[in-house]
Amino acid sequence: MGEFDHLDGHPLPEGEFTVTAEEDRRLREAIGAGADGGGAHPVWAYIATQRGIGISVGGLCELADYDIHDGPMLGSSELEYAGDVRIGVPYRVRGEIVGVVRKQGRKAGTFDVLTYRERLVGPGDELVATATNTFILPRRPA
Repeated sequence: MGEFDHLDGHPLPEGEFTVTAEEDRRLREAIGAGADGGGAHPVWAYIATQRGIGISVGGLCELADYDIHDGPMLGSSELEYAGDVRIGVPYRVRGEIVGVVRKQGRKAGTFDVLTYRERLVGPGDELVATATNTFILPRRPA
């Protein structure tokens, strides 16, 4: 049994997020994307899940007994779209930890890979998008 097996499937606190027209306009301006016909830019599937989940990055790291000041790194992010993110729609964000795996690198030393999944859910429990992310948590020698 691994040190963090108890976290497999651990639910994250639910949160909420609504993309406003002004936020979408500023995002599109910042990334050089043109206006869309009323829908939010697809990158909101990532931003909304990250900002809307009911736990901070620091809180997520704490679940894995990791101090955020030790420098977690985003390892990967995968988005799956089931629909379009819309402006002005209040979404719920639900998620869970998929798992934490301890690894050993020749140069990096000991580190953990924390994988978590967040779902952007609209009115009527309509799944809009799923974000699966990993954080690399370098462990300092004792």
